[in-house]
Amino acid sequence: MSKIELIDQLKEKNPKLNKSEINKILESFLRGIISALKKGNSVELRNFGKLYLKRIKENFNARNPKTKELIYKPERVRLRFKASNALKKFINK
Repeated sequence: MSKIELIDQLKEKNPKLNKSEINKILESFLRGIISALKKGNSVELRNFGKLYLKRIKENFNARNPKTKELIYKPERVRLRFKASNALKKFINK
């Protein structure tokens, strides 16, 4: 689902709001999630799931599989998502 499709779906459920207002609400919601993740906090949405950051340690002994050359991989941060049990049950119905 794209952002435009989501806005259209929300417009059908909330006819009193116009699309620009829905877009502003959605943008502020996403900005809140992004700012929390930038600070290193996790974001939990009940009955949906949890977004969190996981640090991946640096690796001095990684190899390029094509050339077999040793390469250095610096420490990095990955975004992870863990679905809630309610979401898992809903999807697997």
